[in-house]
Amino acid sequence: MRKARARSLQWILVRRLILLQAAMLVFFIVLVIVALSIANPQLMVDNEAAVAAITGAIDRDKDGKLIVSDTKELQDFRTEFPNVWYVIRDESGQSLRMGSIPPDYARDPGDLLRGVDHATIGYAGKGDGQEMRPEAYIQKAITKAGPVQIVTSTLHSRADADGFIINISAAVDMARNPDGSANWARVIPGIIVAIAILLLPLIVVMGVTTLVTTPAVVRRSLAGLVGTANEAARIDVSTRAMQLPVENVPQEVVPLVNAFNQALARLAQGFDRHNRFLMDAAHELRTPIAILRTRAELLKEEPQSLRLRQDIERLSHLAQQLLDHQLLDRPTNHREVVDLAELARRVAADFAPLAIEAGYDLAFEPPRGKVEVEANVLQIEQALANILRNAIEHSGGRGTITVVVDAAGGLEVRDEGPGIPVEEHKNVFEPFYRLHPLSRGAGLGLNLARQIAQLHGGSIAIVNGPWKGAHVRIELPLRRAAA
Repeated sequence: MRKARARSLQWILVRRLILLQAAMLVFFIVLVIVALSIANPQLMVDNEAAVAAITGAIDRDKDGKLIVSDTKELQDFRTEFPNVWYVIRDESGQSLRMGSIPPDYARDPGDLLRGVDHATIGYAGKGDGQEMRPEAYIQKAITKAGPVQIVTSTLHSRADADGFIINISAAVDMARNPDGSANWARVIPGIIVAIAILLLPLIVVMGVTTLVTTPAVVRRSLAGLVGTANEAARIDVSTRAMQLPVENVPQEVVPLVNAFNQALARLAQGFDRHNRFLMDAAHELRTPIAILRTRAELLKEEPQSLRLRQDIERLSHLAQQLLDHQLLDRPTNHREVVDLAELARRVAADFAPLAIEAGYDLAFEPPRGKVEVEANVLQIEQALANILRNAIEHSGGRGTITVVVDAAGGLEVRDEGPGIPVEEHKNVFEPFYRLHPLSRGAGLGLNLARQIAQLHGGSIAIVNGPWKGAHVRIELPLRRAAA
């Protein structure tokens, strides 16, 4: 099964923010277009309404002159737009003016504008100290007085009524069919291209901004979570009661951290119950083992009784190792500066009779000077004793067992037995693992030595080399010289 790749939160946010911004921008543009399409008739309604009101009021008097009757519709329009002005011209050139007409609109429009059906006119310049920018509206109309052209504007009325004017102007010249209808097959692609040209720069700018700022924002926001993850990486058996801090963790992740802390607490409680059970069991075993040893010593010296006493001794040693394991879970801080060479010499001297009795020679190779380490003396002695006991039990009862101490803080036990296969170098440090299932050992000695080395910040390993036998090396950090 293919392993799923972890996704980066910051790049997920970047992609989603860019898509969200693009979607919101498109939605906003569409909303504006819809609003403008709805509001477009209102933008022109003032001037067109003026033309409609004026058209209904145009007539001629008995002499044939143009007049504007005071109709109710025109009265209502003037009430709403008091500054409306207009110029009316008929085909004979007769004209009628009303309101404050800007000079530019009072002039003769010329042949071109006289032929226009309807148009909006604006000027870029100024006249009479007033800005003439748009607008005036021109439209031909059929009235009671016949065909006329009306020029009108409500611009100034809107300025007086509203206090400000917003002019929105958009002109679209579309391809049309011969009957005048829009040719949408040609218009729609053009509209899409125009919208894309307008939106693409905005989308690119927002995308680049999001791409640059979001990673920094995410990193800053998740800095507390990174610190909490580093704390979690330091949790091991000796710090199982530790709880992860939640002060700087994002609020959305707090439930996960709390759940992890609760899981740690449950595991620590279960681990402590398990250890207490093993310790109590080991303690309880010591009494019946002592009774068995006493009774076995009263038996006659026979091969079976000797074998029985060996088995009882093995059982006693196993119970003691179980106790030692449990005590390591409650390590004391009682450490002192000790000469590793002197410690090793003392342990080697204690084991010399056992080694000689088992058929070995025991040698000791000290360094030239002192090798000072800061350690719990009893624990280091116990680790070295376990390694020596392993060598005595598994080296075939011949050859030399050598204890070596070097200036690098190394404590090494070398034997000349059958050795340990390379593929088993890691396995022999696991609890209850025995290289030979029928051997007398319980499979706890090297595991206990490894735990002691790790508690002191050191390491233990089987050293590879062309020599005969096994070389087991503990390496401890040297004492730091005082500043």
